[in-house]
Amino acid sequence: MPRTSNATTDIHTLVTTFANDLTEIVKRTTIEDIIRSISERGGDIPIPYDRGSGRKARVVRLGKAKRKGGRRSDADVAKMGESLLAYVKSNPGKRGEEIAKALKTDVGTMRLPMKALIKAKKVKTKGQKRGMTYTAA
Repeated sequence: MPRTSNATTDIHTLVTTFANDLTEIVKRTTIEDIIRSISERGGDIPIPYDRGSGRKARVVRLGKAKRKGGRRSDADVAKMGESLLAYVKSNPGKRGEEIAKALKTDVGTMRLPMKALIKAKKVKTKGQKRGMTYTAA
C-alpha cells in the first residue's frame, strides 16, 4: 500500500504543477492580447507587468495621448482667468462648483486663475470653503 500512496502524491503534484503552469500561460496570453488591442487603438492605459523575482511591478503607458497634469503655461492660466472673470461678471454670487460646471472644468483647474483674480482685486469673495461665492469687483 505505501507504493500507491507515493504514486498518488506524485500524480497530485504533477496535476497541480500542470494547472498552475496552464493558469500562468492563460494570464500571460490574455495580457498580451489586451496590450496588443490597446496599442492598435492608440490608447494610453497604464498596464502593470511583473518584472520577476521580488522586484516591484512598474507601469507602461501605451500610445501617444496627451498626458494630464504638469504645469500650465502662463498663457493658459491667463486665458482661464479671462473666462472666469467674464462668467463671474455675468453671474455674480455663484459658488466655485457652479462656475466649474458652467465652464465645463473642475474646481482644481480653476483654483490658480481664480486666486490670481482675487489677488489682483478683480474678484471679491464672500463665505468660506465650499460655500464661498464670487462677485466681480
